[in-house]
Amino acid sequence: MKHIESVNNPKVKQWKKLLTKKERDKSGTFLVEGFHLVEEALKQGEQVLEIIISDKIGLPPRWDTGSTPVSLVTDEISNSLSETEAPQGIYAVCRQLDQEALEAKTYLLIDAVQDPGNLGTMIRTADAAGIDAVIVGRGSVDIFNSKVLRSAQGSHFHLPIIRGDLHEWTDKLKEKNIPVYGTALEGASAYTDTSTGESFALLVGNEGSGVNKELLEKTTANLYIPIYGKSESLNVAVATGILLYYLKK
Repeated sequence: MKHIESVNNPKVKQWKKLLTKKERDKSGTFLVEGFHLVEEALKQGEQVLEIIISDKIGLPPRWDTGSTPVSLVTDEISNSLSETEAPQGIYAVCRQLDQEALEAKTYLLIDAVQDPGNLGTMIRTADAAGIDAVIVGRGSVDIFNSKVLRSAQGSHFHLPIIRGDLHEWTDKLKEKNIPVYGTALEGASAYTDTSTGESFALLVGNEGSGVNKELLEKTTANLYIPIYGKSESLNVAVATGILLYYLKK
C-alpha cells in the first residue's frame, strides 16, 4: 500500500486529468468517487485498476479488494480529486470496457441528452426496469462525466452502456425485427395504445428539441405521454421512466 503525500506526485497529476473527458477518452479509464460507487465497481473486479483512499479513513472490512493496488493519500490530495461538496475520501480508477449489445432484447437509445443528472438518472432507471443495454448517441454528455456516474448510482457496472451512432443502431435493431419506439409530440400515438413483445427499443431525445427528426422517420412508431395539467412538458428522465416501465410490463 503506497502512501502519497505530495500533490505534485505524477500519479496525482494523472488522477486529476481523469476529471476531463479528453483524458478519459485517451486513457480508456475513468474515476469514480464515494463508497457506494467504489463498492459497485469492485463487484465487477476486472474493471478496477486502482483504489485511492484518504489516510484519515479505512477500507470497509467487508470489501474484497483482492490484488487491486491501494494508494493512501492526504486529505489535500483526496479533496483535489473530488467534484462533490462533501468528499467521502475514496476513489477508484476504472477501465472502460469494450461492450457488446447486439444480443440484447431491450434497449434504451438516448439522443443528445446534455444534462448529466438526466443522463445518469436515465441509465439508472433503465437498469432498474431490467433493460438490457443503453446506447448513447452523439451530442449527449459524456457517459463517464462525474455527475452522470453519481446520478446513475453504480448502474454503469450493471449493464452495457455504449456510445454509438443512433441511425446505425436503429437500422440494426429493425433488421433484427426489434421495434424501435420514438418519442414525439406530433404525429405520435398515446403510449398506452401501444403493446410490445419481449423485445423493443425506446428512443428518447434532447431536453429542449426532442429526438432528431431524421431518427423519428426511421422508427417503428412514435409515442407521447399526455399532459393533464398546465406544464408544457415532462422532464426527459421522468418521461423515460414512465415509458420504460410501461413497455417492459
